[in-house]
Amino acid sequence: MRDLSLHVDAGETYGLLGPNGAGKSTAISMITGLLAADAGRVEVLGRQISTTASGPRREIGLVPQEVAVYPDLTARENLRFFGRLYEIDDLDPRVDEVLDVIGLRDRADDRSSHYSGGMNRRLNIGIGLLHRPRLLVLDEPTVGVDPQSRNAILDSVEQLSSEGIAVLYTTHYMEEAERLCDRIGILDEGSLRAEGTRRELTLSIGELDTLRVGLAGPLDAPLAAVRALDGVDSATASEGGIDLLAEDAGSVVARVLDACTAAGASITGVEITQPDLEAVFLDLTGKSLRD
Repeated sequence: MRDLSLHVDAGETYGLLGPNGAGKSTAISMITGLLAADAGRVEVLGRQISTTASGPRREIGLVPQEVAVYPDLTARENLRFFGRLYEIDDLDPRVDEVLDVIGLRDRADDRSSHYSGGMNRRLNIGIGLLHRPRLLVLDEPTVGVDPQSRNAILDSVEQLSSEGIAVLYTTHYMEEAERLCDRIGILDEGSLRAEGTRRELTLSIGELDTLRVGLAGPLDAPLAAVRALDGVDSATASEGGIDLLAEDAGSVVARVLDACTAAGASITGVEITQPDLEAVFLDLTGKSLRD
């Protein structure tokens, strides 16, 4: 790692993105106390994490990329086993709570060997949640699951962050990061190349919103009116309407429509397209394949 510095607040979901070999797994290993850092500090709730001090590490829940459940045990038995390792008081009620969160209450007494890949991934998340961690680290939790299971996992993560848990989430799926993450860090070659909200990241590489306004009638007058508006970066006429660029299309759309109407045009449609994280990711990390 190269001077990696990041923080995750309570109730925040922080997405850590990067190509293969960027250092995500190394960073997670240091954050969870599995790997000692050569320099610097990792702190959870103000206490330093190390490979030897177990106290602060109890505040962390780790959900690894590889499913870590016992196939010959049921979901309930898996949760009880790991719960005893954490010495959890009132274990049975807590197991029932977690089964509800991960949506496995009705299959709690089936062996996990009979589960689908998505069900086992949800059980994997449940194990990480058992001891009520303050920080939950999810390492690509939706790899190889069907769309229904993936959506259920994302719903669970959204619920956790709303309950005040700090979530560190790694993924290769840009749409997951856009849906879940309050802030996003892009890691490459051990360095944090950029960090911020989706909006901040797209603006950092000059990506603007596109607003398409479909119009009936002559375009010269509405085009001139739209170009004169504050917040409109540029506007061009195209067949059947006007295309414009803006830093925040949502904040100007009402004024654009009013200007077009005042100029005598009839509006036939409106479409806003926002830049996505993939453009930022490729701009910062390049397009060449990584092994």
